Amino acid sequence: MRLIVDSGSTKTDWIAIDDSGNILFETQTLGLNPQVLSEAIVEERIINNYDLYRIRNEVDSTFFYGAGCGTEPPRKLMEGVLKSIFQNSMISVKEDTYAAVYAITDPGEPSIVCILGTGSNCSFYDGEIVHQKITSLGYILMDDASGNYFGRQLLRDYYFNKIPKTLSDSFAEEFNLGAEEIKTNLYKKSNPNTYLATFAKFVIVNKNEPYIQGLINKGLGLFIENQISQFENAKELPIHFIGSISYFLKEELEAKLTSYGFTLGKILKKPIEGLVSYHQSTD
Repeated sequence: MRLIVDSGSTKTDWIAIDDSGNILFETQTLGLNPQVLSEAIVEERIINNYDLYRIRNEVDSTFFYGAGCGTEPPRKLMEGVLKSIFQNSMISVKEDTYAAVYAITDPGEPSIVCILGTGSNCSFYDGEIVHQKITSLGYILMDDASGNYFGRQLLRDYYFNKIPKTLSDSFAEEFNLGAEEIKTNLYKKSNPNTYLATFAKFVIVNKNEPYIQGLINKGLGLFIENQISQFENAKELPIHFIGSISYFLKEELEAKLTSYGFTLGKILKKPIEGLVSYHQSTD
């Protein structure tokens, strides 16, 4: 039995397949980002899932693709946790960029592959190898145009009184915007990046409002300038996207890319289905 895992900061999709590539079951846990979670929390979130715990000794291969796994220390943490649970399994841990590439590109197709979900990043895939020019410093300093970026900007603008009153009132009705509530979630609870991203749905629902249009336009511009434009050949390649932000803001994203001379490729909300197809055809 093989486990294919696509892990973000918000949620993690698990699919088990047999040696013939047939899907045995699908399940989901909370996000497993080792950059922002302790080893104990990561382990707890996995073993508390009944489907995973009951088949832990039957798994012979685990392919884990996760946010926060781009550097060695968090990658080693994740490998250790997975090995302690799936003791009979070979463990492979790669950053979520590889899941995006495997899920959305055609075999051997050079392209730019971006993630716009809870977090964000951008890579060049030359048909064989994934190349990145930017080392992520995490959600506080990076992640332009991501869910947590838009959440952060909304909260700042709300407290700086920069959101039009009608929209501000709607925002306050939908969410608990008390200062203590916000500070507790940001500074005392786990997954502050995921907490910030919960506010992004307000951007999606109200994307036709002029203030929100400005917010979206600025965020996408920063992502294009700071990430995509780093690759000199970006205008010659399709630019693919994975993640809920790109999925729900497709029209805005395509317009912004076009204004910079870039070409939008494919958009997937989640990579897990394409990722399973990749492993069914290659393993």
